[in-house]
Amino acid sequence: MTPLVTSAVLLAAVTHASWNAIAHRITDKLVGFTLILTGGVLIGLVLACFATVPAARAWPYLIASAGIHFVYVVLLMTSFRLGDFGQAYPLARGSAPLVVTVFAAVFAHEVPDGWAAAGVALSCAGLTGVAVWGLRGRRPDWAAIGAALATGLSIASYTVVDGLGVRASGSALGYIAWLMVLQGLWISGYALWRWRGETVAVLRPFTALGLLGAALSVAAYGLVLWAQTRAELAPIAALRESSIIVGAAIGALFFKERFGLPRIAAAGLMVVGIGLMLHTG
Repeated sequence: MTPLVTSAVLLAAVTHASWNAIAHRITDKLVGFTLILTGGVLIGLVLACFATVPAARAWPYLIASAGIHFVYVVLLMTSFRLGDFGQAYPLARGSAPLVVTVFAAVFAHEVPDGWAAAGVALSCAGLTGVAVWGLRGRRPDWAAIGAALATGLSIASYTVVDGLGVRASGSALGYIAWLMVLQGLWISGYALWRWRGETVAVLRPFTALGLLGAALSVAAYGLVLWAQTRAELAPIAALRESSIIVGAAIGALFFKERFGLPRIAAAGLMVVGIGLMLHTG
């Protein structure tokens, strides 16, 4: 990974944590994700006017990815509804590189070395710490933990699908443009049906915040897709999840969620594991 690719992925990590925080901040999750994804459709249509249409062989990946993103959004909304941002976000994002490492080996023939295997082990330990910290004798909220881990599985799935798709597309910009359009149309249609004549009134109070989230979302994933055309999938997925620390800080600073030294240590362990996955020998 070149310094330029590394910088792009790190910027994607910050913007990704930021738009997720915006989605969590809007109390009605359907309103938040409707604004973010519909804004993504509008941005995608604008980008499509200036980008090359993806090659025919990329469209099966685009369609599959749009379906996986639908599942991802439903799971992410559920995670944010059931758990703290400071727990749900690290679990969802931290579990994804572990699965991407396996998927990339199977589907893209990018086999990890010993350093990556050690990173997987450390990240798993960190994930466990993030999940169980704060229980204080209470039973784990398995629904919240399960939703976050399922979200991580969906993230890993679309990461690999899009990694293969953008490489086949011949145009990273064209791929992200049409992906934003395809993945956002379903929620736009559902919102119009759900709120009917009241759609504008329901969305208006959060429009500015939601559209900011949309811009950050497109930027975050666009940077990742561009990077996936220039480096292997697993290291990019791993580096991208440095957003875990950003998400933890946002949860503590803006949502007044108690993070505590043990969870900071657990999140740090995840980042060390991600760093080992990035080691090139």
